Amino acid sequence: MSVKLVEAPSNTLGLSSWSLMHREHRLKRLRFRAWHRGTKEADIMIGGYFDRHHQLWDNQQIDWFEALLEEQDVDIMAWALGTQAPPERYHGAMMRDFQALDYIKHPE
Repeated sequence: MSVKLVEAPSNTLGLSSWSLMHREHRLKRLRFRAWHRGTKEADIMIGGYFDRHHQLWDNQQIDWFEALLEEQDVDIMAWALGTQAPPERYHGAMMRDFQALDYIKHPE
């Protein structure tokens, strides 16, 4: 008796349906954590960054953001504002995007 394996359908990112569900669940959890930091300022800064950029993140970028959320809000905000240098583990394109602060919506 032989067993035929059927590959799960994939989306345009090359992810199986299972991987896509895991990704969506992970992003939903990260969005909640990004927008519920404890201070309004951190919510706007970190949550705004997530909302602006998360759609195009790959798993490595999601890992980066997940690690960032483990840091203290005062440190994250200082890195974004440039009052402190971020640790080397956060250097790169994502931190530069985070420091741009062009993702924060100002009231009209």
